[in-house]
Amino acid sequence: MNPQYNASMIKEVPLVHQGKVRDSFAVGDDHLLIVASDRLSAFDVVLPDPIPRKGIILTQLSEFWFDHTAHIVANHRSDMTVSDVITDEGALAALEGRAVVVKRLKPLPLEAVVRGYLIGSGWKDYQRTGSVCGIELPEGLQQASRLPGVIFTPSSKAQAGHHDENIDFDQVVDLVGRDLADQVRKVSIELYEYASRHALGRGVIIADTKFEFGLDEDGHLRLMDEVLTPDSSRFWPADKYKVGISPPSFDKQFVRDYLETLDWDKKPPGPVLPEEIIKATAASYRQASHILTE
Repeated sequence: MNPQYNASMIKEVPLVHQGKVRDSFAVGDDHLLIVASDRLSAFDVVLPDPIPRKGIILTQLSEFWFDHTAHIVANHRSDMTVSDVITDEGALAALEGRAVVVKRLKPLPLEAVVRGYLIGSGWKDYQRTGSVCGIELPEGLQQASRLPGVIFTPSSKAQAGHHDENIDFDQVVDLVGRDLADQVRKVSIELYEYASRHALGRGVIIADTKFEFGLDEDGHLRLMDEVLTPDSSRFWPADKYKVGISPPSFDKQFVRDYLETLDWDKKPPGPVLPEEIIKATAASYRQASHILTE
Protein backbone atom coordinates (compact mmCIF):
# COMPACT_ATOMS: atom_id res chain seq x y z
CA MET A 1 0.00 0.00 0.00
CA ASN A 2 1.27 3.47 -0.87
CA PRO A 3 2.18 5.80 2.00
CA GLN A 4 -0.55 8.29 2.88
CA TYR A 5 -0.14 11.57 1.02
CA ASN A 6 0.46 14.79 2.90
CA ALA A 7 1.45 18.08 1.28
CA SER A 8 4.34 18.49 3.74
CA MET A 9 6.17 15.51 2.20
CA ILE A 10 6.66 17.42 -1.08
CA LYS A 11 9.99 19.21 -0.64
CA GLU A 12 11.26 19.63 -4.20
CA VAL A 13 8.67 22.13 -5.46
CA PRO A 14 6.88 24.90 -3.53
CA LEU A 15 3.22 24.69 -2.51
CA VAL A 16 1.37 27.62 -4.11
CA HIS A 17 -2.25 26.77 -3.33
CA GLN A 18 -4.12 24.38 -1.10
CA GLY A 19 -7.73 24.00 -2.19
CA LYS A 20 -10.56 22.06 -0.62
CA VAL A 21 -9.36 18.86 -2.24
CA ARG A 22 -6.37 19.60 -4.48
CA ASP A 23 -2.90 20.93 -3.71
CA SER A 24 -0.94 22.85 -6.34
CA PHE A 25 2.85 23.09 -6.46
CA ALA A 26 4.80 25.38 -8.78
CA VAL A 27 6.94 23.67 -11.41
CA GLY A 28 8.87 26.60 -12.80
CA ASP A 29 6.78 29.45 -14.14
CA ASP A 30 4.73 27.51 -16.68
CA HIS A 31 3.57 24.29 -14.99
CA LEU A 32 1.92 23.01 -11.83
CA LEU A 33 2.04 19.72 -9.99
CA ILE A 34 -1.60 19.06 -9.05
CA VAL A 35 -2.27 16.51 -6.32
CA ALA A 36 -5.75 15.20 -5.51
CA SER A 37 -5.90 14.45 -1.80
CA ASP A 38 -8.44 12.23 -0.08
CA ARG A 39 -10.07 15.24 1.56
CA LEU A 40 -13.82 15.58 1.15
CA SER A 41 -15.63 18.90 0.84
CA ALA A 42 -19.38 19.24 1.38
CA PHE A 43 -21.32 22.51 1.43
CA ASP A 44 -17.95 24.17 0.74
CA VAL A 45 -16.52 22.92 4.04
CA VAL A 46 -13.63 20.44 4.18
CA LEU A 47 -14.65 17.59 6.45
CA PRO A 48 -12.17 16.18 9.01
CA ASP A 49 -12.29 12.59 7.72
CA PRO A 50 -10.62 11.59 4.42
CA ILE A 51 -12.19 9.08 2.02
CA PRO A 52 -9.57 6.37 1.33
CA ARG A 53 -8.14 6.44 -2.24
CA LYS A 54 -10.60 9.14 -3.24
CA GLY A 55 -7.87 11.31 -4.79
CA ILE A 56 -6.66 8.43 -6.96
CA ILE A 57 -10.18 7.80 -8.23
CA LEU A 58 -10.72 11.50 -8.97
CA THR A 59 -7.44 11.74 -10.89
CA GLN A 60 -8.02 8.61 -12.96
CA LEU A 61 -11.59 9.58 -13.80
CA SER A 62 -10.58 13.13 -14.77
CA GLU A 63 -7.83 11.76 -17.00
CA PHE A 64 -10.39 9.53 -18.70
CA TRP A 65 -12.64 12.50 -19.44
CA PHE A 66 -9.75 14.71 -20.57
CA ASP A 67 -8.93 11.97 -23.09
CA HIS A 68 -12.50 11.77 -24.32
CA THR A 69 -13.35 15.48 -24.49
CA ALA A 70 -10.25 16.95 -26.17
CA HIS A 71 -12.21 17.15 -29.43
CA ILE A 72 -14.56 19.63 -27.76
CA VAL A 73 -12.07 21.87 -25.94
CA ALA A 74 -8.34 21.83 -25.19
CA ASN A 75 -7.30 21.12 -21.61
CA HIS A 76 -4.50 21.77 -19.15
CA ARG A 77 -2.53 18.57 -19.72
CA SER A 78 1.20 18.65 -20.45
CA ASP A 79 3.88 16.22 -21.63
CA MET A 80 5.66 16.30 -18.27
CA THR A 81 5.34 13.41 -15.82
CA VAL A 82 5.42 13.45 -12.04
CA SER A 83 8.80 11.69 -12.05
CA ASP A 84 10.18 14.56 -14.13
CA VAL A 85 9.51 16.79 -11.14
CA ILE A 86 9.76 14.62 -8.03
CA THR A 87 12.73 12.32 -7.40
CA ASP A 88 12.21 11.39 -3.74
CA GLU A 89 11.03 7.77 -3.72
CA GLY A 90 8.76 8.16 -0.68
CA ALA A 91 7.02 11.19 -2.14
CA LEU A 92 6.67 9.49 -5.52
CA ALA A 93 5.03 6.48 -3.89
CA ALA A 94 2.55 8.71 -2.07
CA LEU A 95 1.77 10.61 -5.28
CA GLU A 96 1.26 7.52 -7.43
CA GLY A 97 -2.08 7.70 -9.24
CA ARG A 98 -3.13 10.98 -7.64
CA ALA A 99 -0.83 13.57 -9.21
CA VAL A 100 -0.34 15.13 -12.64
CA VAL A 101 1.83 17.90 -14.07
CA VAL A 102 -0.25 20.42 -16.02
CA LYS A 103 0.17 23.67 -17.87
CA ARG A 104 -0.24 26.72 -15.72
CA LEU A 105 -3.32 28.70 -16.76
CA LYS A 106 -5.08 31.88 -15.73
CA PRO A 107 -8.24 30.55 -14.04
CA LEU A 108 -11.58 32.12 -14.87
CA PRO A 109 -13.32 33.52 -11.74
CA LEU A 110 -16.40 31.29 -11.99
CA GLU A 111 -17.61 27.72 -11.90
CA ALA A 112 -19.36 26.65 -15.08
CA VAL A 113 -22.32 24.65 -13.77
CA VAL A 114 -24.53 22.75 -16.21
CA ARG A 115 -27.84 21.14 -15.25
CA GLY A 116 -30.00 18.59 -16.98
CA TYR A 117 -32.15 17.90 -13.92
CA LEU A 118 -33.61 20.03 -11.14
CA ILE A 119 -31.79 19.20 -7.92
CA GLY A 120 -29.60 20.79 -5.24
CA SER A 121 -29.33 24.57 -5.17
CA GLY A 122 -31.14 24.72 -8.52
CA TRP A 123 -34.19 23.05 -6.98
CA LYS A 124 -34.07 25.47 -4.03
CA ASP A 125 -33.85 28.46 -6.40
CA TYR A 126 -36.76 27.14 -8.44
CA GLN A 127 -38.92 26.70 -5.35
CA ARG A 128 -38.29 30.32 -4.36
CA THR A 129 -38.41 32.04 -7.73
CA GLY A 130 -39.51 29.66 -10.47
CA SER A 131 -36.14 30.13 -12.13
CA VAL A 132 -32.47 29.09 -11.81
CA CYS A 133 -29.75 31.72 -12.27
CA GLY A 134 -32.26 33.99 -14.00
CA ILE A 135 -33.47 31.26 -16.39
CA GLU A 136 -37.26 30.96 -16.20
CA LEU A 137 -38.50 27.37 -16.01
CA PRO A 138 -41.98 25.88 -16.54
CA GLU A 139 -44.37 25.69 -13.60
CA GLY A 140 -45.04 22.40 -11.88
CA LEU A 141 -41.56 20.87 -11.96
CA GLN A 142 -40.68 18.57 -9.08
CA GLN A 143 -37.44 17.72 -7.34
CA ALA A 144 -35.20 15.74 -9.74
CA SER A 145 -37.40 16.59 -12.77
CA ARG A 146 -35.62 16.39 -16.08
CA LEU A 147 -35.37 19.91 -17.45
CA PRO A 148 -36.89 20.80 -20.84
CA GLY A 149 -33.37 21.51 -22.03
CA VAL A 150 -29.85 21.62 -20.63
CA ILE A 151 -29.16 24.94 -18.86
CA PHE A 152 -25.96 26.81 -17.97
CA THR A 153 -26.19 28.03 -14.37
CA PRO A 154 -22.81 29.42 -13.28
CA SER A 155 -21.68 30.22 -9.77
CA SER A 156 -19.14 32.53 -8.24
CA LYS A 157 -15.82 31.26 -6.93
CA ALA A 158 -15.96 31.52 -3.14
CA GLN A 159 -12.98 31.92 -0.85
CA ALA A 160 -12.21 29.02 1.49
CA GLY A 161 -14.87 28.72 4.18
CA HIS A 162 -17.49 30.59 2.15
CA HIS A 163 -20.27 29.28 -0.06
CA ASP A 164 -20.33 29.60 -3.85
CA GLU A 165 -23.30 31.68 -5.02
CA ASN A 166 -25.37 31.17 -8.14
CA ILE A 167 -25.03 34.04 -10.61
CA ASP A 168 -26.82 34.83 -13.84
CA PHE A 169 -25.29 35.01 -17.31
CA ASP A 170 -25.09 38.81 -17.30
CA GLN A 171 -22.84 38.57 -14.25
CA VAL A 172 -20.59 36.16 -16.15
CA VAL A 173 -20.38 38.70 -18.97
CA ASP A 174 -19.37 41.32 -16.40
CA LEU A 175 -16.64 39.00 -15.10
CA VAL A 176 -15.04 37.80 -18.35
CA GLY A 177 -16.61 39.68 -21.27
CA ARG A 178 -19.31 38.72 -23.77
CA ASP A 179 -17.26 36.61 -26.20
CA LEU A 180 -15.60 34.50 -23.54
CA ALA A 181 -18.86 34.11 -21.60
CA ASP A 182 -20.59 32.84 -24.76
CA GLN A 183 -17.72 30.42 -25.41
CA VAL A 184 -17.73 29.06 -21.86
CA ARG A 185 -21.50 28.50 -21.95
CA LYS A 186 -21.37 26.77 -25.35
CA VAL A 187 -18.44 24.53 -24.47
CA SER A 188 -19.86 23.64 -21.05
CA ILE A 189 -23.15 22.49 -22.53
CA GLU A 190 -21.36 20.49 -25.25
CA LEU A 191 -19.21 18.77 -22.62
CA TYR A 192 -22.24 17.91 -20.49
CA GLU A 193 -24.26 16.59 -23.42
CA TYR A 194 -21.37 14.43 -24.65
CA ALA A 195 -20.70 13.00 -21.18
CA SER A 196 -24.41 12.46 -20.51
CA ARG A 197 -24.76 10.31 -23.62
CA HIS A 198 -21.71 8.27 -22.63
CA ALA A 199 -22.93 7.81 -19.05
CA LEU A 200 -26.53 6.99 -19.94
CA GLY A 201 -25.28 4.21 -22.18
CA ARG A 202 -23.79 2.71 -19.03
CA GLY A 203 -26.89 3.19 -16.90
CA VAL A 204 -25.84 6.44 -15.21
CA ILE A 205 -27.65 9.80 -15.30
CA ILE A 206 -25.47 12.88 -14.89
CA ALA A 207 -27.91 15.22 -13.18
CA ASP A 208 -25.55 18.18 -13.15
CA THR A 209 -21.86 18.97 -13.14
CA LYS A 210 -19.43 21.86 -12.91
CA PHE A 211 -16.41 22.67 -15.03
CA GLU A 212 -13.50 24.99 -14.44
CA PHE A 213 -11.68 26.82 -17.21
CA GLY A 214 -8.56 28.88 -17.63
CA LEU A 215 -6.76 30.80 -20.35
CA ASP A 216 -3.37 29.77 -21.68
CA GLU A 217 -0.57 32.20 -22.54
CA ASP A 218 -2.18 32.84 -25.95
CA GLY A 219 -5.57 33.61 -24.41
CA HIS A 220 -7.16 30.34 -25.55
CA LEU A 221 -9.78 28.64 -23.40
CA ARG A 222 -8.74 25.36 -21.75
CA LEU A 223 -10.55 22.93 -19.48
CA MET A 224 -8.76 22.50 -16.14
CA ASP A 225 -8.83 21.11 -12.62
CA GLU A 226 -11.15 18.07 -12.58
CA VAL A 227 -13.79 16.82 -14.98
CA LEU A 228 -17.01 14.88 -14.37
CA THR A 229 -15.98 13.27 -11.10
CA PRO A 230 -18.14 12.36 -8.09
CA ASP A 231 -16.86 15.56 -6.44
CA SER A 232 -18.01 17.82 -9.26
CA SER A 233 -21.11 15.98 -10.49
CA ARG A 234 -24.27 14.21 -9.39
CA PHE A 235 -24.36 10.66 -10.77
CA TRP A 236 -27.65 8.76 -10.46
CA PRO A 237 -28.28 5.08 -11.28
CA ALA A 238 -30.77 5.29 -14.15
CA ASP A 239 -32.71 2.27 -12.93
CA LYS A 240 -33.34 3.93 -9.55
CA TYR A 241 -34.22 7.38 -10.85
CA LYS A 242 -37.56 8.73 -9.65
CA VAL A 243 -39.04 12.21 -9.83
CA GLY A 244 -40.01 13.85 -6.55
CA ILE A 245 -37.09 12.65 -4.41
CA SER A 246 -33.34 13.08 -4.24
CA PRO A 247 -32.34 9.89 -6.06
CA PRO A 248 -29.63 7.55 -4.75
CA SER A 249 -26.29 8.52 -6.15
CA PHE A 250 -22.72 7.49 -6.95
CA ASP A 251 -21.26 10.69 -5.56
CA LYS A 252 -20.89 12.74 -2.41
CA GLN A 253 -24.61 13.46 -2.33
CA PHE A 254 -24.61 10.44 -0.03
CA VAL A 255 -22.55 12.48 2.45
CA ARG A 256 -24.63 15.62 1.87
CA ASP A 257 -27.83 13.72 2.67
CA TYR A 258 -26.27 12.43 5.90
CA LEU A 259 -25.08 15.91 6.87
CA GLU A 260 -28.56 17.32 6.28
CA THR A 261 -29.80 15.12 9.14
CA LEU A 262 -27.41 16.80 11.60
CA ASP A 263 -27.77 19.96 13.63
CA TRP A 264 -24.89 21.65 11.79
CA ASP A 265 -24.82 25.22 10.45
CA LYS A 266 -22.69 24.24 7.42
CA LYS A 267 -19.79 26.32 8.66
CA PRO A 268 -16.31 25.10 9.64
CA PRO A 269 -15.42 22.92 11.38
CA GLY A 270 -17.24 20.10 9.64
CA PRO A 271 -18.62 17.18 11.65
CA VAL A 272 -16.85 13.85 12.03
CA LEU A 273 -18.24 11.17 9.71
CA PRO A 274 -19.21 7.72 11.02
CA GLU A 275 -17.09 4.84 9.72
CA GLU A 276 -20.02 3.37 7.81
CA ILE A 277 -20.53 6.66 5.93
CA ILE A 278 -16.83 6.78 5.02
CA LYS A 279 -16.83 3.19 3.75
CA ALA A 280 -20.06 3.62 1.80
CA THR A 281 -18.80 6.83 0.19
CA ALA A 282 -15.51 5.21 -0.82
CA ALA A 283 -17.44 2.30 -2.36
CA SER A 284 -19.70 4.73 -4.22
CA TYR A 285 -16.71 6.56 -5.75
CA ARG A 286 -15.14 3.26 -6.84
CA GLN A 287 -18.38 2.08 -8.40
CA ALA A 288 -18.89 5.32 -10.34
CA SER A 289 -15.39 5.18 -11.79
CA HIS A 290 -15.71 1.51 -12.73
CA ILE A 291 -19.06 1.96 -14.47
CA LEU A 292 -18.04 5.06 -16.42
CA THR A 293 -14.58 4.00 -17.55
CA GLU A 294 -14.69 0.23 -18.09
